[in-house]
Amino acid sequence: MKSTKLNITNAKGYELQAYLELPANQKPNYYAIFAHCFTCTSSLSAVKNISRALTNYGFGVIRFDFTGLGKSEGEFSESHFSANVDDLISVSEFMTENYETPSLLVGHSLGGAAVLTAASKLDHVKAVATIGAPSTVDHVTHLFSHGIEDIKEKGEVEVNIGGRPFKINEDFVTDFGKTDLPTIVRNLRTPLLILHSPIDTIVGIKNAEQLYHHAHHPKSFVTLDNADHLLSNSNDSLYAGNVIGTWVQRYFPLQENRMLETQREQLVGHLNLIEDNFTTSIQTNNHSMIADEPISAGGDDFGPSPYEYLNAGLIACTAMTLKLYAQRKNWDLQEVFVYVTHSRKHSDDLGLEVDKPSYLDHISKKLKFVGNLDDSQKQRLKEIASRCPVHKTIASPVAFDTIVLED
Repeated sequence: MKSTKLNITNAKGYELQAYLELPANQKPNYYAIFAHCFTCTSSLSAVKNISRALTNYGFGVIRFDFTGLGKSEGEFSESHFSANVDDLISVSEFMTENYETPSLLVGHSLGGAAVLTAASKLDHVKAVATIGAPSTVDHVTHLFSHGIEDIKEKGEVEVNIGGRPFKINEDFVTDFGKTDLPTIVRNLRTPLLILHSPIDTIVGIKNAEQLYHHAHHPKSFVTLDNADHLLSNSNDSLYAGNVIGTWVQRYFPLQENRMLETQREQLVGHLNLIEDNFTTSIQTNNHSMIADEPISAGGDDFGPSPYEYLNAGLIACTAMTLKLYAQRKNWDLQEVFVYVTHSRKHSDDLGLEVDKPSYLDHISKKLKFVGNLDDSQKQRLKEIASRCPVHKTIASPVAFDTIVLED
């Protein structure tokens, strides 16, 4: 996944910091805007994970910090709800002028309410997805209700929200009551996906029920079982991103996921060392994958490891070769299981006689056949399993040709 840092000027002249995430082929079919949760930033792990997942479905995703949050200019007291919606519209206009008009809006928590409101003002939006969104905009005022009375006397007060201090004023508070979100949702004629956790203690599941009740079809609801409000477990945010990516295909014309035209290779991989740790995006002409290292190796475990992909290729080739051979022989092979493990073992432990004893790469391949087969047939299938093209490639000397390409 390629990430490009952008600075976008909003309607008030403030610069909003944003990141544009692109698919591995760097050629998005469509663009999406992600709106983060109240007092959060676009660097929240859930925001990055969902953006990463959507790039695997051919989307370019722009995530940005609202006014007064993260690295965007302005004061937090200016980051009231109407300003959030205005920021979304400014980002949409920037994308239209410099890239392509965004057609998908995704919002988390209050950001979900913001994308619903923005969608009512933007004719080009084809679909909206919300995650843990409130059914009324003023729902968030309970987070700083302890300071509302002091505002009337002092004009501006510092309140604690989520363990962090923020300065708010009366305009900030009253703005949350100006938007009639239920009416906006009732009048919205855009496909809507609502994702919500039944154990969300910040924005209760009743909010999802009310949003769904107000919305017109096509509308969908997906529960985020056992997830907290911030989707702090990476598995929950990646799941949400994959659900959105799959759901939205219904409302967008399918396009070929093209490779980089200048490379003319079978696969392309991309790793952003600053943003993604070890998480690497891999893409063929028609399919996208994610590779990573396990947490024990310092990775985030967002996808299989490189050796697991190597094993996967061997497994797939073995199973397919066995199918073709059994069909040609008209044998009753109904199912095949291939179990593969890669490790490093010493030549002495393997009983190998070599000039210089040392550790070697070792691949264990175990086969299980389902069907009416005798022992001789099983033995022959075992021999054939070692003749699949990937097996022979791994077992043979391989010539590599590595070239450094210019930017």
